[in-house]
Amino acid sequence: MTPADLAELIRETTARVISERGLDVQVLPERLTVERPRNPEHGDYATNVAMQVAKRIGTAPRDLAGWIAEELMTSPAIAAAEVAGPGFLNLRLAADAQGKIVETVLQAGSTYGHGNEYGGREVNLEFVSANPTGPIHLGGTRWAAAGDSLGRLLEAQGAKVTREYYFNDHGAQIDRFARSLEAAAAGAPTPEDGYAGEYIVEIAGAIVAERPDVMTLSADERFEVFRSLGVSRMFAHIKRTLHEFGTDFDVYFHENSLFESGAVESAVNDLKANGNLYESDGAWWLRSSSYGDDKDRVVIKSDGNAAYIAGDIAYLRDKHERGFNLCIYMLGADHHGYIARLKAAAGALGYDPDSVEVLIGQLVNLVRDGKPVRMSKRAGTVITLDDLVEAIGVDAARYVLTRSSFDNSLDIDLELWASASNENPVYYVQYAHARLCSIARNAAELGVTAAASSLELLTHDREGDLIRTLGEFPAIVKTAAALREPHRVARYLEELAGAYHRFYDKCRVLPQGDEQAADIHSARLALCEATRQVLSNGLALLGVSAPERM
Repeated sequence: MTPADLAELIRETTARVISERGLDVQVLPERLTVERPRNPEHGDYATNVAMQVAKRIGTAPRDLAGWIAEELMTSPAIAAAEVAGPGFLNLRLAADAQGKIVETVLQAGSTYGHGNEYGGREVNLEFVSANPTGPIHLGGTRWAAAGDSLGRLLEAQGAKVTREYYFNDHGAQIDRFARSLEAAAAGAPTPEDGYAGEYIVEIAGAIVAERPDVMTLSADERFEVFRSLGVSRMFAHIKRTLHEFGTDFDVYFHENSLFESGAVESAVNDLKANGNLYESDGAWWLRSSSYGDDKDRVVIKSDGNAAYIAGDIAYLRDKHERGFNLCIYMLGADHHGYIARLKAAAGALGYDPDSVEVLIGQLVNLVRDGKPVRMSKRAGTVITLDDLVEAIGVDAARYVLTRSSFDNSLDIDLELWASASNENPVYYVQYAHARLCSIARNAAELGVTAAASSLELLTHDREGDLIRTLGEFPAIVKTAAALREPHRVARYLEELAGAYHRFYDKCRVLPQGDEQAADIHSARLALCEATRQVLSNGLALLGVSAPERM
C-alpha cells in the first residue's frame, strides 16, 4: 500500500465515520496529509485528518481520531491505529500490505513514479539560450542540467515538453564578437568591448583557413564573413558541448528570424490596434503597468529602432501560436525584471499571464583546495561547461547542478565531486545502484530468483524503512514537477541509498555457505530489485547514468 493508497483509505474511512454520525462529509479537505513520523516508534505513517476536520463538525479531535482508528482497524491493511497527542493518528501497516509497494514497483518498472498531473499540457521549456559569443559558462551549465531535468520531470507527469534554445543572433553583442574575431585574425589587440580567450583565436584561424581571401575583402564584406562564420562555428561548438553533456533541444529558435519574418512588426501593430501600445515622446510604450509590471516599457525607441523587449513580445506570441499553453523561461540571476514584463506582455497580447513562468537561477562558483577558481584559460574570462566536465565528469556535474534549489547560489567543491567516496553524493547513489546490480548477478549464479509471493516476510525494521522510502517516490516526483524543483529527486535518492545501505548491513539477502535458498531470500531479492529500479528511475530524471559496475 503506497502513501497515496493509504491517504485514499483514510479519506474513505473518515467520510464513512462522519456520514454514519449524520455529519457533513463535505468538510473533508481536498488533500489529506500522510507522513512518515520522525520517530519510527510512533508508527509507519501519521495523519492529522481528525485535527483538520473536527472543529468543522463540532467534535473533539481526539474523539474523531478514535472513531477513525476504530474503523481503520477493520481493514486488513492496517495492523495498528493509535491516537496520539491532540488528535494525531499513528498507523502501522500489515506486513503484506506494506509489501505491496515492492510489487507495485516491480510491475511498473521504469514508469514507477510517473503520473498524469500535466496530461494535455503543451509546455515550451526554454533554457540555456546563451549568446553564441563564447562557450557555455557556469550559469548556462546550471540551466543545461536543471532545465533538462525539469523537462524530464514534467514529461513523467504527462506533459508534452518541447525543449527550446533561443539563439540570440540579433544585436550588438554579435557585432562585438565579429570585431573580436576580425582583430584576432589581423593579429590586433582585442577591442575594448570585445571578447578574449583562446577560442577567439581558434575560430578566427579556422575562418581564415576556410576563407583565405577574407582579409582582402572590403571592410563591410570582411565583417560580415567573420560575423556569419564566427556565429555558425561558435553555435556548432555550443550544440556539440550540450549534446555531450546529455542535453539536447527540440527547437533552436533564431531571434533574428523574428525581425526578418516581420513577426516583430506584426506584434507591434497588433498591440497598437488593441490599445496596449501608445506613443509618448516619440517612442512607443507597452501598457505593461496595466498587467502587473511596475512601469510601462519602451518597445519602439524614439529613433525608430526596436527595444529588446520587442523581440521578446514577438517570441512570446510565436510560442502561443505554436500551441503552447505553458511557456517556462529559465533565466539568469540578473533577469528578475523579466518576470513581470513577460507576464504583462502575455496579458497585453490577450493570453493568460499565468501561461508564462519565469524561473531565476542563482550563480555557481567552483572551489578547489578551499579557494575559488576564477578563470578559464580557454574562455579567458569565465569558467565554462567544458571546464566543469573536465574537472568532475558529466554525471557529477549534472547531479551537483540539480541537487540544490535554483534560488540558492552554489559552490562546487571540485575535490569532493571528483572523489570516489561516500562523501560524494552522486558516487554514494550510483554505488548503491551498482551494488544492487552485483547482488542480482550473484543471485543468478546461486539460482535465487526474486519473488513477490512472500513479501509478507519482510518484517525487519530496516526492511520496513526501505519499503516505505520506495513508496514515497511517486509523491516526490509529483511535487518536484509541480514546484519546478528537481533537487527534491536528488535529495530523495540520497535518502533511498542510505535506507538501502542500512538494510543491507542488517539483512542478509542471499544464502551463504551450505544454506539453502528460502522464501525470505526471494522476498529480499525482490526488495533489492525494486530499490534498484527506483534508483535507476530517479537518476534517469536527473539525466545521470545508473552504472551496473563501479
